[in-house]
Amino acid sequence: MTLREFKDLLVTHSDRSFRLLLPDGNPVPVSFHVTEVGRIRKTFLDCGGTLRGTDTCQLQVWVGDDDDHRIAAGKIARILEKASDFLNDESLPVEIEYEDEVISQYPVASAGIVDDAVILRLERKHTDCLAPEKCGLPSLRNLPRRTFTLPSCGPDASASCCG
Repeated sequence: MTLREFKDLLVTHSDRSFRLLLPDGNPVPVSFHVTEVGRIRKTFLDCGGTLRGTDTCQLQVWVGDDDDHRIAAGKIARILEKASDFLNDESLPVEIEYEDEVISQYPVASAGIVDDAVILRLERKHTDCLAPEKCGLPSLRNLPRRTFTLPSCGPDASASCCG
């Protein structure tokens, strides 16, 4: 979702509440606060030696102890308006930064209106090799993700795995 699409959605439904759904379908608690709005610039060298860059509009959300806190779509729109001087590119993709067990950034997969709320469905962000042809790798996009099992360490385990 671009910043322009996000702002249009918020302004069109300014009187509705604003909600977030994590990739696993669980909601972020409705009492979250938007603690930061930022333009994030990442400049990096990929594994093939190409200099690249990305820009995103990132909203940081935080859940405090005040369970009765609620935020409306119109308030988010006003916050974004205050940030327009440095966001100044409405084609920026929007991401949500949220800490559950770890701090994660989530791109917006889709948006919708359900009952009295604007709801953003978030998706997971993944790493990838950006230059597989230079690394001598096949395309990694269609390969299954690898998982690793660590040896157990304990009284019955061999000494080599624990030290």
